[in-house]
Amino acid sequence: MVVDDQDLVRDGIAMILDGQPDIEVVAQAVDGADAVHKAGAILDLSVVLMDVRMPVMDGIEATRRLAGGPRVLILTTFDLDEYVYDALRAGASGFLLKRSSRDELINAVRVIAGGDALLAPPVTRRLIDRFADTRLDPAVAASLEVLTAREREVLVLVAKGNSNAEVAEELHLTEHTVKTHVSRMLAKLGLRDRVQAVILAYDAGLVTAGR
Repeated sequence: MVVDDQDLVRDGIAMILDGQPDIEVVAQAVDGADAVHKAGAILDLSVVLMDVRMPVMDGIEATRRLAGGPRVLILTTFDLDEYVYDALRAGASGFLLKRSSRDELINAVRVIAGGDALLAPPVTRRLIDRFADTRLDPAVAASLEVLTAREREVLVLVAKGNSNAEVAEELHLTEHTVKTHVSRMLAKLGLRDRVQAVILAYDAGLVTAGR
């Protein structure tokens, strides 16, 4: 589903995605409320491309209401949308810049549909520096006790915006081993993806903005 209050943007994205053999646009919505309503009637909805700033209901509230359902990919101009971090907290699986290329759009949908998070390392760092809530939550910090020392190291590096390859280089591990550590870490903490891991690391005080 493509959700955007601008007809040309929404129709353009839908046309690009519908032209792919493995992607089908099953619905379009003009605002968050429309998206929530339509999503409830679509059984096999996998991904929602969600704009942030829309009338009636914005993308953040709509994402929150869709939690537990289809995976949400936030569409943002980034420099102007100051609520992207809130959208990630609300359950979004990542975000895509509106100035992204056609190929990046298609790849983003495939990545999200495949169960991964879409958070490019350079953009992650910018996002964290600007929007991270650094207040320590003792309960969240205590939940990290289930992790091994290595898994905590991996979590910290992921939270700082490093890719698996960068984590592997930093810890002198293979990329496959890092991927295994990330998967085990997410499973132990009951997290869906790397986005939630980044948020948890900040809430737990493992890392703070600017450090």
